[in-house]
Amino acid sequence: MHIMKFLGVAVAGLAFGLSAALAGTTLDGVRSRGVVTCAVNTGLAGFAMPDHEGNYQGLDADTCRAIAAAVFGDARKAKFVPATAQQRFTLLQTGEVDVLVRNTTWTLLRDTENGFNFAPVTYYDGQGFLVAKKLDVKGARDLDGATVCVQPGTTTELNLADYFRSNHMSFKPLVIEKLDEVENAFFSGRCDAYTTDRSGLAATRAAKAPDPEDYVILPEIISKEPLAPAVRHGDDEWFDIVKWTVFAMIGAEEKGITSANVDDMAKSDDPEVKRMLGTSPGMGKALHLDDRWAYAVIKQVGNYGEVFERNVGARSPLKLARGLNALWTQGGLMYAMPFR
Repeated sequence: MHIMKFLGVAVAGLAFGLSAALAGTTLDGVRSRGVVTCAVNTGLAGFAMPDHEGNYQGLDADTCRAIAAAVFGDARKAKFVPATAQQRFTLLQTGEVDVLVRNTTWTLLRDTENGFNFAPVTYYDGQGFLVAKKLDVKGARDLDGATVCVQPGTTTELNLADYFRSNHMSFKPLVIEKLDEVENAFFSGRCDAYTTDRSGLAATRAAKAPDPEDYVILPEIISKEPLAPAVRHGDDEWFDIVKWTVFAMIGAEEKGITSANVDDMAKSDDPEVKRMLGTSPGMGKALHLDDRWAYAVIKQVGNYGEVFERNVGARSPLKLARGLNALWTQGGLMYAMPFR
């Protein structure tokens, strides 16, 4: 056999063997360890950032806690592994984490070649640019020839090149891997603009800018960035649990179930609410979980609207509008599949 062909077969076989070894074992491993291990951002306000006591807060962190609540009935049984944009995929592929919940964009190649399955989107985003007001830049088209700060190993880096190329503009990328370092480079004036998801720009401006009022997010949205949790290919049992945990939070908001009223709502005559909250049995068994798994998620973490508002919405420093992340009944894209 030709040596290159042999090596190709060997690598494919190794990848298949790793996938097969991980397939169907994630839930057993999680229960054995007693925690759900999630790869999260190294520190992005509103999504995953440690507080002064080292406890991660944010929309992604709460999604991890929701999965822990579904599996264990205890949202505290979540372990957070901070990962850079380049580290995150390897951590999931090698089984060092159970879920990637790190403001990661769902793309074709990540869904196929990288070997991931994506759960429902938890935040619909788009890429933009942050600039200092003193530059008097009105829009992205004014950035021709600019130096732009960007992180490697991201869709952001690829979209940046596509945008400037398609608009016949030039730019100088300043590529820095660690988030705090790229933010410091921007605020110290080493680049004219910083580009990432607009939610990330809002987080950086709110949490890291010397004076947030001195900086502006330009109006252009240059990409679609559906951010979603990811798990490995080959373990449908675990994929189902992560997927339906997200649907439970969205579905609870659709039904008006909150962390405050979930006990009263458990007495509802609504058949779907009864199935969701476990007063009508069966939904838990289908997922290999307790029938009150979704009750635990909502009671301990909250519905999607609650999670959104306290982390990135009106009750947060980011003050982001719901926009596309509103429920489908309110003009947004958030939609839960039926509990039946």
